[in-house]
Amino acid sequence: MISIILWVIIVYLGYLLYKSIQGPIEFNKVKEARYAKVIKNLKDIKAAQLAYQEINGGFVGDWDSLVRFVDTAQFAVTQRRDTSYPDVEKNKAFGLTEGYFIEEIIIDTLSFKPVRDSLFHGTDRYKTMMNIPVEGVDGKFELRAGKLNKNGTIYSVFEARVAKDVILSDLDKDLLAQEKQVVSVDGVNGAYIKVGSMDEVDTSGNWPKIYDTDDRQK
Repeated sequence: MISIILWVIIVYLGYLLYKSIQGPIEFNKVKEARYAKVIKNLKDIKAAQLAYQEINGGFVGDWDSLVRFVDTAQFAVTQRRDTSYPDVEKNKAFGLTEGYFIEEIIIDTLSFKPVRDSLFHGTDRYKTMMNIPVEGVDGKFELRAGKLNKNGTIYSVFEARVAKDVILSDLDKDLLAQEKQVVSVDGVNGAYIKVGSMDEVDTSGNWPKIYDTDDRQK
């Protein structure tokens, strides 16, 4: 009996040792795969918001309006050219004919190109970019937009985010708690994965550059 009990203890301790080593490895593997999918959607959201700002002068805080914008809006294809012509009044004042010239920049609109083609190249993934792309998670990213007063200047801001609790809810709770406390240049800092900010004039994401490499987006 003593021998059997000792073997049970040995097996149990071996399991705990294996779990302590392999658990974080498996957690990080799943985490990184899910983060890559989430970040890909957040990049699409950012691109759509920046296009909205370019055309409409601000950001939008609801998904229906953002999708409708991508579906219908168009970028103007323009050409810039410099021109000059005599400054009649100034030349007249100095008794000249063509002594002084006025320099101008003229922007010609050549054509229009749909936003959806420019940003999404014939795909319709913008119609689902608001959905959290994690199997078993039925939800959308939180989306907000508004104005921010920064040193007396009013800026348009937006933020799209999802809590780590949502996308990693089925993983080890202790490791998840540690992940939410991450503060590192190589990690996704804080309790959320997000792009933009309602508190700063910032349209970047809070993920490290490693998630911006091509192999992470395949």
